[in-house]
Amino acid sequence: MAPRTRGELASLAIIHPVLAAILEKGPAIRLPKPSDPYYGRTDHTALREHRAAILKEKWALRYLPGPVAEVIEEDRKIPVRDGSEIIIRVYKPVTKKEGGSPLIVMFHEGGWGMGDLSDEEVNCRLFSRDQGAVCVNVEYRLAPEHPFPTWINDSWDALQWCAQHASELGADPSRGFVVGGGSAGGNITAVLTHIARDEKLSPPLTGQYLGVPAIMCFLPPSHIPTQYRSEYLSHPFVTPVNDPILKVDLGPLSPLITPVARLVLGLLPLDHLARIFSIAGMNGNMSSPLFVPFHYGETERGHKDLPPAYFQVCGLDPLRDEGLIYERVLREEAGVKTKIDVYEGLGHYFWTNFPEMEMSKTFVEDTVKGMGWLLEQT
Repeated sequence: MAPRTRGELASLAIIHPVLAAILEKGPAIRLPKPSDPYYGRTDHTALREHRAAILKEKWALRYLPGPVAEVIEEDRKIPVRDGSEIIIRVYKPVTKKEGGSPLIVMFHEGGWGMGDLSDEEVNCRLFSRDQGAVCVNVEYRLAPEHPFPTWINDSWDALQWCAQHASELGADPSRGFVVGGGSAGGNITAVLTHIARDEKLSPPLTGQYLGVPAIMCFLPPSHIPTQYRSEYLSHPFVTPVNDPILKVDLGPLSPLITPVARLVLGLLPLDHLARIFSIAGMNGNMSSPLFVPFHYGETERGHKDLPPAYFQVCGLDPLRDEGLIYERVLREEAGVKTKIDVYEGLGHYFWTNFPEMEMSKTFVEDTVKGMGWLLEQT
């Protein structure tokens, strides 16, 4: 399949009329109110609390507003390599699936520095109820309190723990062993599939779910191979961001990012670039594949021998082309089976931020269908 043209990519970014109508009524994200306990603060913890608060206000409108009778939920703590413990939430179908339950391990979004178990609970409940899966929702530790590579170490330790304790959890990975997540969780998923391949995780993964994933993590176009640059138009250095949720910029540096400055930034070595990006809250190592999974393409095995991948990509999302390019690389260059759904004119995590939209319900249903497709590949 030929690369998408500039015109085709531009058409994906024409805002959906329903979303436009919602945004005409007010901002996508409300400002803090005096009644909010964090009001008046601007520290990272306050930003984290505000994100959680505004999402919680919309829980009643979610596809599943709360727990469902068909699924049992249980929290437990598991050990990680530095002697600490992290929390996982296990979802099991009340009625055992005939032939055994597949195992699904999910990692939440939030830019590696925000988010919690509530972000993936709707998916986990649906996967358990509708696919008969045992689903594990992982609460990895967050930056900046726990800097890179803590979150990926926690996630890999959790995935190994799930593999080793699958039968104890009531799962049979031979029926499917899928890892997944959205945004930062999709990034973690992409990294974990490579680690699992290279470390020969047993039992092996059979699928990966990549929801609006961060694959290049906003690497400047000059730092990705030339053959992909014509498709890398959603990057903030190339196209101004119109996404109502993921308003990517470089924080206090934004007014300084002129075309000349963009050129200079694009020529910087990755280690220097990482220091600049850290000002904007991106605390990972831009030169490491443990943070930027696209870098695995430079290794001997590249992206080959990975499990089938299901993608969801949004047209307004500045991460759009990272997902589109990666899907094509997996399918055409690495021989990986893929399935992709693209949502024209809609932005990053629109389904949780605008749950009243009919397309938000469609997105969630597509997620469940996509997971079903992954399980069929087992």
